[in-house]
Amino acid sequence: MDITEQQYAAPCPDVDFPGHNKFIRALDEAVSSGDEQAVTSALRHALCRAIRDPEVLLPACVHEPLEDHYARRELYRSPRHGYSVVAMTWAPGQGTPVHDHCGLWCVEGVWDGELEITQYELLEQEGPRFRFRATGGMQAGLGSAGSLIPPHEYHTIRNTSQDTVAVSLHIYKAPMRNCAMFVAHDGEWFERVERALETDSVG
Repeated sequence: MDITEQQYAAPCPDVDFPGHNKFIRALDEAVSSGDEQAVTSALRHALCRAIRDPEVLLPACVHEPLEDHYARRELYRSPRHGYSVVAMTWAPGQGTPVHDHCGLWCVEGVWDGELEITQYELLEQEGPRFRFRATGGMQAGLGSAGSLIPPHEYHTIRNTSQDTVAVSLHIYKAPMRNCAMFVAHDGEWFERVERALETDSVG
């Protein structure tokens, strides 16, 4: 799936790190494997292999948390396929509210530490109010990876550790510039809030 120059007129991020080319070749091969199910499955396997590969080392900055929010550092954006690779750094206790991925598939892997992932099912909607129910949670440890394909994309992520930083790598179908956050309102009811997503500096 080639993209046009007009869609991505801004420079595509490409941060160098050990094993960069090997990793990107594996991702390019995975996103060329077929439909969304096939692509996300291939990406999960590629990401798990990269996490365990001693030749692939992410930039040192991704292991440095920020005090006031979890860090989002874009490491690569494919000029041909359009996918985006974002490293997220989670200080102890940092996490997200229930949120979506703006209709984009995503593959997420734990590069360091451990994260609690909770998925939510959308039961009904009344205007700006949404009713969700948690459908299951898991502790995702080092080397694990999962995928989210719309409409099954609602979830939370949290570093529940009291003293350990966690790092995750996220591969999105395209750069995710905004998403919807859902703020708890009354029981299973949440209110939708649109949020622009910024990226933090790499280096």
